[in-house]
Amino acid sequence: MDIHALFLPRTSRAADITYIWTHEGWLYLAVILDLFSRKIIGCSMKDRMENRLVLDALLMALGQRKPLEGMLHHSDRGSQYASREYQALLEASGIGCSMSRRANCWDNAVVESFFSTLKRELVQGKRYRTRLEARADIFYYIESWYNRKRRHSTLGYVSPVEFEAKAAACSG
Repeated sequence: MDIHALFLPRTSRAADITYIWTHEGWLYLAVILDLFSRKIIGCSMKDRMENRLVLDALLMALGQRKPLEGMLHHSDRGSQYASREYQALLEASGIGCSMSRRANCWDNAVVESFFSTLKRELVQGKRYRTRLEARADIFYYIESWYNRKRRHSTLGYVSPVEFEAKAAACSG
């Protein structure tokens, strides 16, 4: 078993929001990342940074994976994550909430690193005409490249999907 798997339980997720410029204005991207495999399991893109943005990402993550006992969900202290609706959905799903210390981006470094990678590998130098064009490009990057093919040094130079398959084979 990989040393990464020994120290990071399968019960931790992290969430955050970033934004991408288009000629129509900002496109906001919310993601939920599985800290065990680095796989993006929830994402939502909208033209406004409202509660629905993060709620839709959380609903996608819940639809993909039933929360395990002791699940911990980490985010910053943004109003969207602190909203009554978001907190109620976490609680109803049996998921504990963890929030970063005030003004400390290092607490959510894994998701910040994903956003940096996304912007460096995909967005940098592009000029999206529309939000729809950016959405399609970002969705393809996450689903077809990042989760399935992009190798991660933290995972022993395999993709998140491959890492999860190997972990399942070891545990089953």
